[in-house]
Amino acid sequence: MTAPCRRFPVSGYAEIVRPIILLTAALLTACSAAPPAPAPVQQSTAPAPADPTADPLYAQSVHELAGLNQQARTLLAAGKSDQASAVITNSEPLENRLLSVPRPTLPAMEAASDRDELYGRMLMSNRNYGWARMTLQKNVIRWKNWKPRTEETARRLQAAQSAVAECDSKMSQ
Repeated sequence: MTAPCRRFPVSGYAEIVRPIILLTAALLTACSAAPPAPAPVQQSTAPAPADPTADPLYAQSVHELAGLNQQARTLLAAGKSDQASAVITNSEPLENRLLSVPRPTLPAMEAASDRDELYGRMLMSNRNYGWARMTLQKNVIRWKNWKPRTEETARRLQAAQSAVAECDSKMSQ
């Protein structure tokens, strides 16, 4: 006599086979062809783009921003803060244009720094300490990362750190 064949009940069989099928399906869907090799980079024969800071318009914009900064400083000293505010606010697009180039010049960074310092001090005088600190902090970061370091950039870094400290002390009052 032969031994009776043992059969699994249908529900037990499905419980065993289902996870195996799902695992096999997941593994097979994870397998795919290798991604195509990247196309070789072709050497461009076009000339390298010109340095935007060498454009005479860039230098003119630097002088224009420096002039606007001086005008705002004079207006603030005369107690005309609303007019100074308008000059500082209107000079923001000029600052953005100067700083949008890959490597701004030192005079452009100085003019932008002066504008941010004026704007930060104006915000402090209006007791907008959070915005003032954020604006003044840009100068700290700007001069911390400036290369090459010079006596002037070190002086500007120190002045920026002092302005942030002054703002922090006014915040805590």
